[in-house]
Amino acid sequence: MNYFRLKKAAGYAVILVSSLVMLLPFATAVFNSLKTYQQYTAVPSTWLPDPAQWSNYAEVWNMADFGTYTLNSLIVAILSVIGAILSNSMIAYAFARLEFPLKNTLFLIVLGTMMIPAVVTMIPQFIIFKELNMLDTLMPLWIIEWLGQPFGIFLLRQAFLSVPTAYEDAAKLDGCNPFQIYWRVFLPMCKPALATLAIFTFMTKWNEILLPVLHLTSKEKYTLPIGILALQGQWTGNEQYLVAAALMSLLPILIVFLLGEKYFVHGAGSSGLK
Repeated sequence: MNYFRLKKAAGYAVILVSSLVMLLPFATAVFNSLKTYQQYTAVPSTWLPDPAQWSNYAEVWNMADFGTYTLNSLIVAILSVIGAILSNSMIAYAFARLEFPLKNTLFLIVLGTMMIPAVVTMIPQFIIFKELNMLDTLMPLWIIEWLGQPFGIFLLRQAFLSVPTAYEDAAKLDGCNPFQIYWRVFLPMCKPALATLAIFTFMTKWNEILLPVLHLTSKEKYTLPIGILALQGQWTGNEQYLVAAALMSLLPILIVFLLGEKYFVHGAGSSGLK
């Protein structure tokens, strides 16, 4: 009995130490964002700011049009999440539950596209968006998610396959067509997988840098990461502002993750993700 208690205590100790190690860089960033430039560059460095400069965050917000940058990022991220959930779930439902010619072959082709590096498709996409007069707009940053992505298709297909066929049969007896079965049965029963996809998509689009740099030229169209990078020259002598800006851009991701944490953990576990 004592052996199992010691084993359990050791496990908790390992988890606690690991958590502290992972939280240390974040805590350091928070403290650095509240320092003056002299404290930030002091040698030897000080751990705690004295006093805390909460005005650093106001200075960062007023240094540029961060409200517009944040709004642009929210538009891109939210539209991307909606498009990812709708398009990927429809395609995944077809691969999981419908029968049509060459279904397995087409699914293998979809999975094969996951091995294509994203940089390979950027130039063709740029040319297409140029011909469609979509450059210097936010549309190229989110419209791709409305066309289905291989990772989202695979994730949701696995979730749909785990739904017992009895629910589908019962819906058919009630007179539901395939779309009604997809909308009223499968989507509500696969909320964890949908939340997992939503969080991944939001994080990816919120932090995306390369595509905005490629497609955007007007400052009023910048997303938040690009807006922060565009001000990089203004951080000289005030590098603590850069840390504050990075933490401000991280806040929406933390909020989204905390809101969907329960579904995310359940969906990652049931989908075989590590």
